[in-house]
Parts: sequence; C-alpha cells; structure tokens
Amino acid sequence: MVKVNLDALIPREDFEIKASTKAIKKIESIAIRDITPDSFFFPAVRKPDFQRETNEWDEERVCQFIKSFVEGDLIPAIILWRSESGLIFVIDGSHRLSSLIAWVNDDYGDGLISKPFYNGIVPDEQLNIADRTRKLIDKKVGSYQNFKLALENPDKVRDDIVNNARELGVLAIQLQWVEGNSEKAEDSFFKINQQSTPLDTTEIKLLRSRRKPNSIATRAIINSGTGHKYWSSFSKEKQCQVQELAKEINNILFKPPLQTPIKTLDLPVCGKLYSNETLSMILTFVNIANHVEDENPNIENDETGETTINFLKQAKKVAQRFNSNHPSSLGLHPLLYCYSRSGRYRTVSFLATVYFVIKLVETKHLNGFINIRAEFEQFLFDYNYLVSQIMSKYRSVQKSYRPIAEFWLKIVEGLKSNKKIDFILEDIVNNNFNYLKIGYSHDLPTSTSAVSQNFSQDQKSEIFILETFSQAPRCQICNGLIHCNSISIDHKKRKRDGGSANVDNGQVTHPYCNTGYKN
Repeated sequence: MVKVNLDALIPREDFEIKASTKAIKKIESIAIRDITPDSFFFPAVRKPDFQRETNEWDEERVCQFIKSFVEGDLIPAIILWRSESGLIFVIDGSHRLSSLIAWVNDDYGDGLISKPFYNGIVPDEQLNIADRTRKLIDKKVGSYQNFKLALENPDKVRDDIVNNARELGVLAIQLQWVEGNSEKAEDSFFKINQQSTPLDTTEIKLLRSRRKPNSIATRAIINSGTGHKYWSSFSKEKQCQVQELAKEINNILFKPPLQTPIKTLDLPVCGKLYSNETLSMILTFVNIANHVEDENPNIENDETGETTINFLKQAKKVAQRFNSNHPSSLGLHPLLYCYSRSGRYRTVSFLATVYFVIKLVETKHLNGFINIRAEFEQFLFDYNYLVSQIMSKYRSVQKSYRPIAEFWLKIVEGLKSNKKIDFILEDIVNNNFNYLKIGYSHDLPTSTSAVSQNFSQDQKSEIFILETFSQAPRCQICNGLIHCNSISIDHKKRKRDGGSANVDNGQVTHPYCNTGYKN
C-alpha cells in the first residue's frame, strides 16, 4: 500500500552536542496555534538527521489521527529534546505532529512546504496519494480552512465541523522532554523506536551509520537526489554530483511506476518506490554493488563526499548493466528476474539478480550466459516458485539472495553443458539443494475461496502475465525478453560490412547483445 509522504513538513537538522542549559520551564503541551507557520514553536521544530522518513502512515491512518485529535480523544505524548541553540528535536511522535502540520497547512506531500523540499518535482505517485488523503480528510473530518470558517460563518459548513471547531482552541497534545546531551537524546530515540513500531535491523544499521557513504548513497537514490540533503556538508560540486548520480540510478530502478493489478509488462526493476522494504533493499543493493559485507561493513564516515560519489558510481554501473539503454546493459526483464508469477514484487529476487550479474561479470561468463539466455529465462518463468522455497529455507532476504544467485549460476552451468533442465535440476537437488521440491509450485493459492466469483488482484495479474508472456518482444540475437527501458536497434548486416540503415536491415536487441556480444 502506498503511504502518505509527510517527510518535508518538519525539517531535519544535525544534532548539536550540547543540550540547552538555560533554566527555563518547558511547555507541557502544544495546541493547534503552536503549529501554524507564524507561531514561535513551529519554526524551531526539527527532526534529527538520523530520524527515518515520515512516510509510514497511509491515508486512513493520517485521517484517523486528525479525527481523533479534533474529537478530543486521548493521544500519546510527543517526546522532544531541546538543543543549546533553541532548536526543538522530535524524538518520538514525528508522524503525529506531521499529520497535524499537514492538516493545518493543507500539505499532504504536495503543498507549499513539500514542493521546495523535492526541488519542485513531486512524483506522480506522491501527488495521487496526497490528493486521496486530502479528499478523505475533507469528507471525514473537514479541512482546517473550514474549521476556521466555522467560527465566522457556521452556516457555511457542516454541523460536525462547527461543533468540533468550537472545541479546537482548548485541545492540546501532551509533551515529554528528554534531558541531557545529544547522545542521551539519540539513545532515547533508538530505545523508543524498538517498541510500538519497531525499526528493523537494517533500518537501525542505516540510521546509526548515517554519515557513511553507503547510507548517504542509499538515501540519495531513494529520494532521487531531492529531499533532505544528508550530503549537505560536502562541497557544492560534490553535492551536485551526488544528486545527479542518485537521480540517474533512481530512474533506472523505479521507472516506469508500478501499477497493480499488472496490465503491462513494462515493469520497474525495483517495484514501488514507497514500500516498507525499499530502504533496506537499496542499502543492500549499494552494499552488493560495492562489495561491502553486510555483517561487517567496516566503512569510515565520509567527510568529503569522495567515497559517497564512488559508491554511487559503482551502483550506477551495476544498475546500468541490469536494465538500461547503456551499451553494457543486459536488459534483464524485471518480470522474470524480480516478480512472482502472480505479479508480486520480490526484493530477494532483485538482490539475487544483482549478485548473479556481478558474478557473471567477475568470472567473464557473460557471453556464455547470452548463449543460453533464452533457455535460462524460460526456466525462471516455469520454476518461479523455487525462489520462495529457497527463501523459506533461509527465512530472510539478507540470507537468501546469495543462495538463490548460486542456484541460478548452477542452472546456467548446466545449460551451457547442453543438459536438459530436468536433469540439471535433479543433479542440483541431489547435491546442493536437497530441500527443494520440484513441482511443488506457486507462492500462494490462486483462488480466493471456493465460492468467490471475483478475481483477486494477484489473480488478475497472473492471468495477464500468463497470456502475454509468450507474445512479449524478444531480442533477435539471444531470444531473451526485451524490456522498454533497454532496447537497441541493431543492423542485421553490420555497417562495417556495408549494411545500410533501412528498415529491412534493422532488428530489436538488448544493448549488450548488440554492442558487446555480437562484436
């Protein structure tokens, strides 16, 4: 499900070392008047630079929270820390506070605060979810503008808005304050965020290593070089390099946007940009591309930006090899390498493919792979369910992607030896993967219930995939599937051999098949 992106509404700031030492009595609650742009409180509010993105709530949850507030329901306290310079950092409650700020400012990721945050270019998916959120809140709660209107012209708005507006002036959210320096505040953040909505281990790793090049590269890629600039301490020239590289990589991995149920084979390599797994997936991708061990990264903080840029360059090189119009691109079709037969995106398959491609390049087996690519891709389609079995064995994405890639490499070796796929699988299962059950197919049941007459989203996607797979365009050199983002037009008879540029002498191929394998 797409979530509402409220990340721009509270600016990020690097923690200062010292807490405020001024002997002042801190406020115990905040009201709506404190989060309007002209208040004294709101301009001082910040999120720590290690705080995760404020994009975990969907439109229903944002709406329900605002509704609970205006109806006077009990709301958990927001936890804050005040620095020596007077900045107020949100330690816990960022989604709650951001939801109210969004309501007051009519900005659900697409308004006057958010647009500059994304350099004026807000993704279509974000615009759509913002519009849906606004309409839902207008229907179930009422806009903030209508609440203000209710006090002056009650006859122009709904009765429920009039009643709630009269109470809005006395409603407030309780505050709690963390005392001590920035280390104490950061420790409090991590302790708190292991409770109600716990951070996963990869996210903790990313937050704690936020000044390391792989973490900065990950944030930059996900936000396409926009949003909070974790790289702002770098020189202007290096900041521009980070942003340009990140945008290029984001375009390769997330364009065109994924729509479900699937009605086109023009699928993005990395599925939906705003998903729960995106952060950890891109971090792992960056690590694999740069040969960083997840368990023992041993990377120094990047003070100048040089290492971050090198990380991004290497990630771009791998992404281009996977699927792009770069001459090195294999044009691996996401349908086969990243999705299940029911159209569900598989993070583990993407990471396995990245590792698989790197191994093919390192062992100089690319051309051998091209020789048997069509047979290998038919295997991926026919035995798609084996990925789930390997995943079930190792129980996590991080532990599964390498065994999957190694399994695929063994299939490639078998096909290069001109063996039939049945014999290859039998040999592999008997020797290395004895837990696999050949013929035990599908990730999920394809029927929703015995009496259902409506197709589920997965079923609709699977029906489309099954009916269009055999008709999909193929490379005229290797016979592998062609993806819209990775197309090269090749001369059947080479130019150097006198081939002309007429339609009859042209064919559609993968970029690498045209510029690398053929030559």
